[in-house]
Amino acid sequence: MKITFVLPCVGLAGGIRVTAIYAEKLKQRGHQVCVVSLPSAPIQLKEQIKSLLRGQGWLRPTLGSHFDGRDIEHRILEKHRPVEASDVPDADVVVATWWETAEWIARFPASKGAKVYFIQHHEAIFPGQPQERVKATWFLPMYKIVISNWLVDVARTFYGDDGVSLVPNSVDTKQFFAPPRNKQPVPTVGLMYVDLLWKGSDICLKAFEIAARKIPNLRLVAFGSKTPSPNLPLPAGATFIHCPPQDQIKNVYAQCDAWLFGSRSEGFGMPLLESMACRTPVIGTPAGAAPELLKEGAGILVNPEDPEDMAQAIERVCQLSDQEWQAMSQAAYNRAVSYTWDDATDLFEAALYQAMEMAQSNAQTSQSKGLAVESTLDEVESQVS
Repeated sequence: MKITFVLPCVGLAGGIRVTAIYAEKLKQRGHQVCVVSLPSAPIQLKEQIKSLLRGQGWLRPTLGSHFDGRDIEHRILEKHRPVEASDVPDADVVVATWWETAEWIARFPASKGAKVYFIQHHEAIFPGQPQERVKATWFLPMYKIVISNWLVDVARTFYGDDGVSLVPNSVDTKQFFAPPRNKQPVPTVGLMYVDLLWKGSDICLKAFEIAARKIPNLRLVAFGSKTPSPNLPLPAGATFIHCPPQDQIKNVYAQCDAWLFGSRSEGFGMPLLESMACRTPVIGTPAGAAPELLKEGAGILVNPEDPEDMAQAIERVCQLSDQEWQAMSQAAYNRAVSYTWDDATDLFEAALYQAMEMAQSNAQTSQSKGLAVESTLDEVESQVS
């Protein structure tokens, strides 16, 4: 197949990582893959002012992306603008990866390939996004691939679409791994710090505060792409790693007895699998793929919007014996490595072929209808004459 992925700005976000992995693995399978993306958008002055007022300093453009170092054809537009048909090669399949890219691809001619919409979150809930435009993209005549059962439910419940393909994410066990270990000498939990309400860092921090009243030596480690905001401070004594190198994130996960996942909404939740691959059980809210991943002892699923429940789960983990904790740690690891990126690529590749077949079938149906109309018109003209 000739496959084109169309992306907004690339960077170090989890969704970009997922797309980069599929692009690379599909090329390794012999497909011809091209990635087209926008250059980094300039940071607006009002965003700089907001950052300064929050005490986070002057924002700097993100350096690097998950496409760096991968042997993939990557075309970056000369400026920040919509991708047009002339920017992409003719192909068998063209894949949108964000709601705006879906709008762009919807206008492409058939020569650019069967149109696929790779949906990694319900982006209509994102602050600052035009909700009605985002929702409208779900109704575009494009074959849809989603990454979690939650998104399957969103497609069915809100958009009446029962025909999406489910392709769950996996985790790179060459990047995220850790040897078997005991509990930490000092009880330790971790979280990915994000100052966005829907990411739920506030829930995790409140749970830590509650749990620390009963576990006075409880330690917190966190990492994130932005320094902590005064509006959402870390507790005294917490360790924060700002923008750790990608090959060092595993060390953050591996120094924890449990990883806190407090998201209110999540397309999937890559930290779930990343921490589990590092043998760290997860205490998580039922967002994204958490309900599926935290089964069978791989972690503890807690009630949404309930720091008390999360705090009780922290206490339970800290009270486990080394042997009990190792069993939970092993269950988390086993769940993380039971489904590989090759397994995921099998499903993704099959979905692309399905999209091609449907596009060809629709084209043939349209052509048949067109021929039938022409035949009817010819017959009418013959009778009139």
